[in-house]
Amino acid sequence: MAKFDPKIHDDNPPMDAAFMAGMKPSRRGRPKVDAPKVEVKIRLDAATVEHLRSSGPGWQTRVNALLGKLVATGQL
Repeated sequence: MAKFDPKIHDDNPPMDAAFMAGMKPSRRGRPKVDAPKVEVKIRLDAATVEHLRSSGPGWQTRVNALLGKLVATGQL
C-alpha cells in the first residue's frame, strides 16, 4: 500500500482566515421561542390521567389549551 501523501490526498481545506470567515454557527435543536413552556410536576388521580390519555396523542397539548382558556376567561 502506498504511503499517504497529503499533497495528493488532501480532502481537508486549509483552516486559514478566509475559510474561517465563511463559517456560520450551527443551529441545532428546536428554534428558540419568545415564551417557552415550563416543565412542572403535578399529581393527578389515576382515573383522570387514564381518561385524558385515552383521548389519544396530543392529550397534553389539549389539556394545556383548555387550562389556558380557563385562565383567560377568569374561571381559574
